[in-house]
Amino acid sequence: PSYGTDPWSQQAKVAFQKEFGPHTEVFFVFNGTAANALSLRALLSPHHAALCADVSHLWNDECGAPEYLAGCKLIPLASENGKISLSTLKENWTRRGDQHSSQARVLSLTQPTELGTCYSLQELTDLISWAHAHNLLVHIDGSRLANACVFLNCEFDELTTKLGVDMVSFGGTKNGFLFGEAILFLKPGLSEDFQYIRKQCGQLPSKSRYIAAQFAAYLANQTWKEIARHSCEMAARLEQGLKQYPLCQISQPRQSNAVFVKIPKAWVKPLKEASFFYVWNEKTFECRWMTSWDTEAQDIDSFLQVIQELTSSAAISSDKGVSQ
Repeated sequence: PSYGTDPWSQQAKVAFQKEFGPHTEVFFVFNGTAANALSLRALLSPHHAALCADVSHLWNDECGAPEYLAGCKLIPLASENGKISLSTLKENWTRRGDQHSSQARVLSLTQPTELGTCYSLQELTDLISWAHAHNLLVHIDGSRLANACVFLNCEFDELTTKLGVDMVSFGGTKNGFLFGEAILFLKPGLSEDFQYIRKQCGQLPSKSRYIAAQFAAYLANQTWKEIARHSCEMAARLEQGLKQYPLCQISQPRQSNAVFVKIPKAWVKPLKEASFFYVWNEKTFECRWMTSWDTEAQDIDSFLQVIQELTSSAAISSDKGVSQ
């Protein structure tokens, strides 16, 4: 059977309902950009806007897909450690009812954030309560939501449905999948016409079972938690190892499977040769070092060994400079 009528798709949907609640409606798509952009298209009209963090993937790394596919406006809000604060949200709640201004309709929160930090349950409760009181729907970009659950020691529904979240872009690819993401509608009525939106945007897999089977296995027996816990533990191992090197300045709290570190410019090339990573800030040489489901302790130790060698070389160069 095709187009989601197969038993694997049904099994995965039941698994999602077990984790997120009985009213959860599930739609599979190919990638995270589609999950985010189509989520906004489902919730917004062209005169609407979505509020998001200024460091969010939605704002910086979707190549304009949300604006193109949803026809809406994105409004970036200043963030601290990757997170939007309630005070910032309130400060930017302006021009309501002004026909010359796009009207905010969605608050999109990334959990964990692009900087690897996590909103606490209380922070989410405060933001979501305020958003709903002001007629905002709440979308969670949850490409690594499992890692946030591990850090906060909670279940998926405790981090979303029970807090009042309306919609989730749920990650698969960043959690070990070959491909595939899931769009979750957590409130009845929100998914009306979404099957047509997904088809129109080229995101209806004819062989949905190949995405669904991965989610069914991932959610069964809380395999997701084992995978997320491992990646977080590897990040903790990396963080701990870095503390002995003064030239490596940990720049963000480690609360998931990401470690952000400022390093000397000269170290970027040799470290990239050891393991690929992104330089997050080209001015400060803040780098993002990610761990994953298949990172092994030996991988961490080998990377730290390269840092040890670079540290030793830097010390020798410094000594030569002093002696001269």
